[in-house]
Amino acid sequence: MTDGRFGVALSPRNEIGPNGLEDVEFQVALNVGHDARPLARVASGGEMSRVMLALKTILARLDRVPTLVFDEVDAGIGGRVGLQIGDTMRRVAEHHQVLAISHLPQIAARAHHHIVVRKGARDGVTTADTCVVVGEDRVAEIARMLGGDADSEVSRAHARELLSTGIREPEFREAGGGKREAAKKGRSRQT
Repeated sequence: MTDGRFGVALSPRNEIGPNGLEDVEFQVALNVGHDARPLARVASGGEMSRVMLALKTILARLDRVPTLVFDEVDAGIGGRVGLQIGDTMRRVAEHHQVLAISHLPQIAARAHHHIVVRKGARDGVTTADTCVVVGEDRVAEIARMLGGDADSEVSRAHARELLSTGIREPEFREAGGGKREAAKKGRSRQT
């Protein structure tokens, strides 16, 4: 959205409302040559998330909201743009907890923590299992996300390269101050 434009339209109200004397509408022009139109009408879910990410990046130091959730902010993008969005999210995470739901390895590789969610079924009921991945398990997951064979050395090398440009693996602290380097496979949660 390098050529996109963002604006705010203020419309006077006849009576004072709960938000003052004006209605506020965010407007965007997402493509060159297009007029600005209401964000809520023209932006896809992914575009809406990216506009929110841009606003949160600008306002990060002033905003008191502790946790931000971005659901598939990577919709419709890839490659270098994914890396840029991952880097932007990492900067926002300096002042907020950021939870990102993503299918893009470029974004996942930028995360401090990587949690895999796998849908399944047990006894005719849909389930979702989570697992924190670190170390070689994380390399394998990034390789899988890249579309390669998670066991292929070429895919793993690509995954390692992508991870090396992101953030160093976190160390987990055990109760009492001890360290552990990896989470167990299967259903897990980070404490």
